[in-house]
Amino acid sequence: MPTTLIKPLRPLGLALLLCLSACSTLAPRDPLHIDLVGLEPLPGQGLEVRFALKLRVQNPNETPIDFNGVAVQLDINKQPLASGVSNQSGQVPRFGETVISIPVSISAYSAMRQAWGAAGYQGAKGLPYELRGKLAGGLLGTRRFSDSGSLNWPEPAAR
Repeated sequence: MPTTLIKPLRPLGLALLLCLSACSTLAPRDPLHIDLVGLEPLPGQGLEVRFALKLRVQNPNETPIDFNGVAVQLDINKQPLASGVSNQSGQVPRFGETVISIPVSISAYSAMRQAWGAAGYQGAKGLPYELRGKLAGGLLGTRRFSDSGSLNWPEPAAR
């Protein structure tokens, strides 16, 4: 093959090789496991209520997850209750866990809507919740997560 034909193919071959090696790093990853582990009161303004929402993030993968921002949304009974963002950064180690604290706000309107919806609450049934969010990690490193379940309140004590 003439060398004049090979020279233009070298950059193309190198680009193809780089693309293939980059794709191999995008191996499937197991989803993160997220648990709500605490709420601590924070000072609010006006009619808003603020909390530090604490999440335990578990990484069941072979590589650590670096993040440089967090966003969460908490819905109760299919209605938005609280949301928050944080620009904190950190790392969830490989096969490890970390606790992240995110300030969240509850507006007076959200609190009233939740109180109205819970007025018909029966002690035997739980209120469904859904927690959604993301750990920001750059162009391809953002990891979305969700958790859902039921908030079961204790029955009133018999007198």
